[in-house]
Amino acid sequence: MSTTRINLLPHRELKRAARKREFTFVAAGTFIFALAAALLAHTILAGMVDSQLAKNKFLKGEIAKVDKEIEEIARLKEQTGALLARKQIVETLQANRTEAVHLLDQLVRRLPDGLYLKSVKQTADKINLTGYAQSNARIATLMRNLDSSPWLSNAELVETKAVQLNNLRVNEFSLNIQLKRDQGAATGKPAAKEKGA
Repeated sequence: MSTTRINLLPHRELKRAARKREFTFVAAGTFIFALAAALLAHTILAGMVDSQLAKNKFLKGEIAKVDKEIEEIARLKEQTGALLARKQIVETLQANRTEAVHLLDQLVRRLPDGLYLKSVKQTADKINLTGYAQSNARIATLMRNLDSSPWLSNAELVETKAVQLNNLRVNEFSLNIQLKRDQGAATGKPAAKEKGA
């Protein structure tokens, strides 16, 4: 009986070569797929970064515009405040423009004989009078007269002292009075009628 021998070595070699080709193909495909996925991810991330940078640039531009508008608003507020302050000063001057006239009128009307004023100083609604009187009684009369004025109030003696003036003995005095602004001074009419006016 004769035996036939079949050589399977080339077949095995062919299968091995086919598996090797298949492995190389799969490895190359996997590498290409991974490379494509990485490229796609990089492209997407780069697009997102570019988009975010564009948004940031836009926001910076808008913030700069808003900052300029805020500066403009602050400048306008300052101008408005300055204009309101000027308006208030003008209104105060307008309301108090007759004060000096009324003050001098009242001083002339209320000044008793034998009393002379040396100076009249006004700070806001407070007035300081300094002068000379023949006696303390005349100073007291002046204070009563000033308190009865519709334009003046709160006569308060600060100081009185005896001095020599032109070889005469007189009393030098200093007193404070207050202007009444909460009555008819703003309208130019006194609140109460003066006696003997």
